[in-house]
Amino acid sequence: MPAILLALAAILLWSSLTLLSTAVAHLPAFLSAGVALCIGGLVGLCKVREWKVPPLTFALGIGGIFGYHALFFLALRKAPAVEVNLLQYLWPLLIVVLSPLYLRGIRLGVHHLLGAFLGLAGAALVISGGRFSLDLGHLPGYLLALGAAFTWSSYSLLTKRVRPFPTGAVGGFCLASGLLALGLHVLLRPAGPAPAAAPGDWVFLVLLGLGPMGLAFYAWDAAMKRGDPRVIGALAYLTPLLSTLLLVLAGGRHLTARSACAMGLIVAGAALGSLDLFRQLLRQDPGDAGGHGVGHGSRQHGLDPQPGQVAPAFGRQGADAPHLDGDA
Repeated sequence: MPAILLALAAILLWSSLTLLSTAVAHLPAFLSAGVALCIGGLVGLCKVREWKVPPLTFALGIGGIFGYHALFFLALRKAPAVEVNLLQYLWPLLIVVLSPLYLRGIRLGVHHLLGAFLGLAGAALVISGGRFSLDLGHLPGYLLALGAAFTWSSYSLLTKRVRPFPTGAVGGFCLASGLLALGLHVLLRPAGPAPAAAPGDWVFLVLLGLGPMGLAFYAWDAAMKRGDPRVIGALAYLTPLLSTLLLVLAGGRHLTARSACAMGLIVAGAALGSLDLFRQLLRQDPGDAGGHGVGHGSRQHGLDPQPGQVAPAFGRQGADAPHLDGDA
């Protein structure tokens, strides 16, 4: 499947996160996140043989998935949700900006940066409703939110730099991250009886684990390995837009002129950031246009790691390894 479709699948699944999370908002955040991540990990049991990866790769996976959620939920404890959401949504911009630092052969054009900033502006309008202020009294929360954005963007890019590993290994990352989140829930929960999940809550927890906190991670991993991070980063700002549209369709929200303006900014940013993709499709033969997309274009940019190549941050070079596996 082309990388762009995998990325859009992950974005579509993530757009349901707000709607599903609202249904279990009365539960402690680390409890619901831990249960959902464990379910997302169990989804990958059919590929359990692929969970055997080098320890540093496993640490990268847990650092990305658990680290992002832990920093994000801790930030929500120390700063208002609107500001935290806006700051953590810097991760698509960071994917674009940090691409040349993490990956060889990547250069940023004006359209990449402009597209990312337009997407950020649109996301800011969607999330904040035009009202945004920073209070230095909440600085620890802001720093945690920025840490979450940096963690997820770095994880996303570094999956293209470590020794190639099968996407099925993401199941192990999710399960380990879920267990760690449940452990953090036990450590941080206040004294007294904790709220128990009602039977109806389990429906939404399972949906969270199957969708935005499960299959979305598998699709995202495959997309980032095969695709151009500059294009995928620009498209990622579709997430808050689709989330808002889903809330409108589900009832309880209205599509305002501000939302329509934000939609225009995000779509314009995604189109600008994807100019390379459009140019590549125009250069291809009609019979090839739908088959490869950005995934094979990454090879033209020199993004594929050499056999055995590891990111400098992960130490010495490993043994020869095949190129990216052929799983979903």
